[in-house]
Amino acid sequence: MQKLFDAVEKHSQLILDAERYIWKNPETGYKEFKTSKFMKETFESLGYELTMADGITGFYTVVDTGRPGPTLLILGELDSIICPQHPECDPETGAVHSCGHNAQCAALLGIAAALKEDGVLDGLCGKIKLCAVPAEELLEIDYRSTLKAEGKIKYFGGKTEYLSRGYFDDVDLAFMVHTTTTPDFHVTGGSVGCMAKKIIYKGKASHAGGSPWDGINALYAASNGLNAVNAIRETFMEKDIIRVHPIITEGGSMVNAIPARAILESYVRGATFEGIVNANKKVNRAFVGAALSLGAHIEINDFPGYAPHVNDKDMMLVSKEAYELAFPGIEFGYTERMGSGSTDMGDLCCVMPVVHPYACGAVGTSHGSDYYIKNPEDACVNSAKFQLSMMKILLSNGAERAKKIISEYKAPFATIKEYLDYMDSLVDNGERIEYTEDGNAKVRL
Repeated sequence: MQKLFDAVEKHSQLILDAERYIWKNPETGYKEFKTSKFMKETFESLGYELTMADGITGFYTVVDTGRPGPTLLILGELDSIICPQHPECDPETGAVHSCGHNAQCAALLGIAAALKEDGVLDGLCGKIKLCAVPAEELLEIDYRSTLKAEGKIKYFGGKTEYLSRGYFDDVDLAFMVHTTTTPDFHVTGGSVGCMAKKIIYKGKASHAGGSPWDGINALYAASNGLNAVNAIRETFMEKDIIRVHPIITEGGSMVNAIPARAILESYVRGATFEGIVNANKKVNRAFVGAALSLGAHIEINDFPGYAPHVNDKDMMLVSKEAYELAFPGIEFGYTERMGSGSTDMGDLCCVMPVVHPYACGAVGTSHGSDYYIKNPEDACVNSAKFQLSMMKILLSNGAERAKKIISEYKAPFATIKEYLDYMDSLVDNGERIEYTEDGNAKVRL
């Protein structure tokens, strides 16, 4: 184990420099061109041959121990969020790594560098797939919808997209460590999944001062929709951990015209697919009812975001053991409680055992304007050591621990195809109200 840690320390400056470079060059999902190029060139400088994602950002490479065994996937996420209020955001795009993904990528480079050192693979079995993956943050829905319409992607999340392309067909189990603002390394039971939504209210323009009665105010209909969604929140059951948080992305073109169109985006998050689907029906009913109240039309486009993420309990125990082995005497946080954020690691857990622990080192508010990497040693260097410790536990002794976890895991879906087919079945786009000549309406929720 000390050989692993010494290998990371040898490359600590590379790791810390990478964290700073990526922090200063934030890019959102499927736009991580500079970040992907930087990671690619650094991997290649370490002697890796890469498989680049076709037509989009990111790549993977495989380290073969030379001994038969399972394939372990270790990931780092390339993308940033958007927070124009952050003092260090990109002034043109508002992009900033208030998500900590810059530290993840730096840690992944540390792992890659360490695995090239002599003796590091001794005693390990199987293969290690290292992957720099795009688009974990589910944002810029219009942009990703355009990529989808152009056939460049099929899924909005990078891990789901890679899964659909067959990039993970050979993978047996996976982990990724996310940077967080809590004071300790820790693991939780997982996080909720989500449905992504785009809601378009369609009214009728008219002069806002001279003849407002000739118009149908799409913005008012949207406002009613927001209020209607707020009115149903108490009908969501606590066990389902439902979260709905719409934003208005368009609300009119000029103040002197009744808005003919208003656009909302939202998620419906939940702990299970059943809970998400049931809550989404209620949300659609609220939005559609608001349109009916003003005689507006409404188009709702529903598409799956991420699956509920459930960490494998045996993998959670591995993460705890690995941290205590790497940093004896320092407490590792452990809870089986599910969080209310979302990640596309959930899509991977539908077909393989995964764990998604957290590394400390950041301060401020996650996704907020005061988020920074305060302790890059923890967030990057010690994160790499922690992940190598997990790798060693899983793949040592003939990969006995990994094989046991794989054999006992009960995946929610039997195959990747079965899972993706289910996700595709959740897509539901189109108009929801048909007004008839007799003054009535036909509604589809």
